Amino acid sequence: MSGRQKALLGLLAVGLVALFVVAVGAGGGDRGDPGARHGLVDRLGALGAERASVDPATVSADCLAEVGRLVFSGGCVLRVADPGGLRTLVLRSAARFTVVAPAPGDADLTIRDEVEPAPDGTDAVAKVAVDQATEVGVRCPGLGSCTVVVATS
Repeated sequence: MSGRQKALLGLLAVGLVALFVVAVGAGGGDRGDPGARHGLVDRLGALGAERASVDPATVSADCLAEVGRLVFSGGCVLRVADPGGLRTLVLRSAARFTVVAPAPGDADLTIRDEVEPAPDGTDAVAKVAVDQATEVGVRCPGLGSCTVVVATS
């Protein structure tokens, strides 16, 4: 090893030690709040939220009443056109429903999720990751009619 390489290695070691000392010294003595998020995380999430959703116009189904609105009894199969990248299919309903979809990528796995409205009356929301043209099954319990909306958020 040449003298120049040794000097660079020594500078790197000193830099790492300095960064460690700053990190340890800058930390507070409290344990923090695990539920709290940094404001930067919220801003970054807001930047990608709209672009990351599946466009309701790219979803087709036999139970499609109008663009983005599905009305059916029992179950329905949605066909999502290739979104051109990883996107989130957001489904909302005032009633409980179940979603069955293949996992994105090359995973040989089927995901099943049952969602319910919140006690305060907020809609039941299911979010499904989609990275290619795929079919997603939606089922509602009971014998009555069910309405599910393909949302952007």
